[in-house]
Amino acid sequence: MSVLLTLCVALLPLATPGRGAQQWEPCTDLRPLDILAEAVPPDSAAGGVRVTRVQGVRGLQLSAASPHAMSFPASRIFIRCDLFPEEFSIVVTLKVPNLPPKKNEYLLAVVAEDRDALLLGLRYSPTQLHFLFLREDSAGAWQTRVSFRSPTLMDSQWHTLVLAVSEGSFSLTTDCGLPVDIMADVPFPATLSMQGARFFIGSRRRTKGLFTGLLRQLVLLPGSDATPRLCPCRNAEFALLSIPRILRGFTGKPEENEVLRYPYETDMKVTLGSRPPCTKLEDAQFWFDASRRGLYLCVGSEWVSVLAAEEKLDYVEEHQSLFTNSETLGIEVFVIPEAGLFVATANRKTTSAIYKWTDGKFASYQNIRTHQAQSWRHFTIGKRIFLAVANFEPNEKGQEFSVIYKWSQRKLRFTPYQRVPTHSARDWEAFQVAGEHFLAVANHREGDNHNINSVIYKWNPRTRLFETNQTIATSGAYDWEFFTVGPYSFLAVANAFNGTSTKVLSHLYVWLVGSFQLFQSFQTFGAADWEVFRIGERTFLAVANSHSYDVEMQVQNDSYVINSVIYELNVSAQAFVKFQEVLTCSALDWEFFSVGEDYFLVVANSFDGKTFSVNSIIYRWQGYEGFVAMHSLPTFGCRDWEAFRTAAGAYLIYSSAKEPLSRVLRLRTG
Repeated sequence: MSVLLTLCVALLPLATPGRGAQQWEPCTDLRPLDILAEAVPPDSAAGGVRVTRVQGVRGLQLSAASPHAMSFPASRIFIRCDLFPEEFSIVVTLKVPNLPPKKNEYLLAVVAEDRDALLLGLRYSPTQLHFLFLREDSAGAWQTRVSFRSPTLMDSQWHTLVLAVSEGSFSLTTDCGLPVDIMADVPFPATLSMQGARFFIGSRRRTKGLFTGLLRQLVLLPGSDATPRLCPCRNAEFALLSIPRILRGFTGKPEENEVLRYPYETDMKVTLGSRPPCTKLEDAQFWFDASRRGLYLCVGSEWVSVLAAEEKLDYVEEHQSLFTNSETLGIEVFVIPEAGLFVATANRKTTSAIYKWTDGKFASYQNIRTHQAQSWRHFTIGKRIFLAVANFEPNEKGQEFSVIYKWSQRKLRFTPYQRVPTHSARDWEAFQVAGEHFLAVANHREGDNHNINSVIYKWNPRTRLFETNQTIATSGAYDWEFFTVGPYSFLAVANAFNGTSTKVLSHLYVWLVGSFQLFQSFQTFGAADWEVFRIGERTFLAVANSHSYDVEMQVQNDSYVINSVIYELNVSAQAFVKFQEVLTCSALDWEFFSVGEDYFLVVANSFDGKTFSVNSIIYRWQGYEGFVAMHSLPTFGCRDWEAFRTAAGAYLIYSSAKEPLSRVLRLRTG
């Protein structure tokens, strides 16, 4: 076997996404899609919407002055394609008022905005519940209505309805009772396009027909009937599939005691549960979180800490499935002042993407043409905002380069700024030394040769370009990491492969007299990442070892299950010494983060020699014990982790090099 073919086998789990026959995929996730949560921000009600409480249960009430307050584009949940599922169910928990005869109110409407056509709708009248949908064929388009006789909604009580649809079969279940089935002559269309459509909750895009009751739950479950998930249920009128965070709390009626009864409108400022909304109504008011002993002040739309509560990580939960253009080899989370929070994904195929944090989730913002992008790096020089991509493959003309993009304040987009010749670039690192700006690129290989120079570029203020400043010999370079200790600046390189073996030296350089000089060498095994972090006065450096391989040795399955190493700076010895070894499965990334006064490391485990479905692990700092495994997170071909915070809390996001799906995880604290 040639060296090149052997190398491809050796580095397969590091960077080569899986290939195989394409399989059918639904247009949306086959999981409950919380339509209310999509329309309402996670921490406070939107304008024109208020949280009210009746019979001890929270619900959302719409204002007649803002019929569009609860809406969002269909593209937010129809990620892979534009077709509404042929089989599905809709779950609604509501409390409706008494309506005059012949009046109808909409619970849900999906409207094609360009032609104002109702594609799908759910509405009720004093005697019936109507499900409407648009049917189109060569003869034209017509509205179809399936009507169920009054499901006893107007009794001033809460009810949960499940509407299940499968072709020509329509079924309605109320409060886990006996279903009412209808076989319609006209089946629900298999190709109802959502292109250019928008979801409207509680309206049909206009004031007429606005829902005047309370909504607690509105969930779309593609592909199946939700009834078996909900029923039987002890509290059938509140059978729960998913509700927005602002409505979570007590569910059910209080005891029959007038003192315990909740009025229709109640302001709760002292709570043991989730935080109350912070809107104009609560502005300048205090909320005391008794469970965590934290005092907060409502300012604008955010709760601002007045008396700090001690945060502790309780558990991790999935917050968002982010479907990407293709397999993602690297992610970069960053903030642009006055523009917002963004994440850039480095995708294997020809288009990478930038997503913007919108209404509590990442939404598509900009696509950029790349060539098997490996990573992104965000940095600033003065008021200039840049984003550099590391391209691994040449373009269609055989030209091999990576690109630096600059943020345009006029276009609110990143535009090409400078092309830089690179060789199978894996990573960019941006840093400052003595007030000057630098960019280091990790060149992985040139042809079959992995022992090549990586380059450090320096910003020229006169030409406003990056120019070559220093070259450093590397062996299959994978990652750069810059950090400072006191007055000293350091730069570490992760060397992954020298052409015959992954057992190579990775190096740490120190800045002396205008250039980086070798400071220390470390024995590594397919090193893919360095992560520097500090705990108190202590400085640590962690390396992710991915693979123990030699061209003359037969590859063993357990050669991917090896120790990654955490080093600590020993000031007396003027060197980093081994602090802890951690057993990992082809580790490709470390990410350090903190929650309150606790410190954590999460590792990207990608492959165990048999499968890419391996758990990534969160380790917690335990002082004398070092880092101890705390949470096990199911991942698939995990490539990169990033930690970030918003006003709503702390999150992790990871990318997969084996499927076009990244996941955002919420760190739940108590």
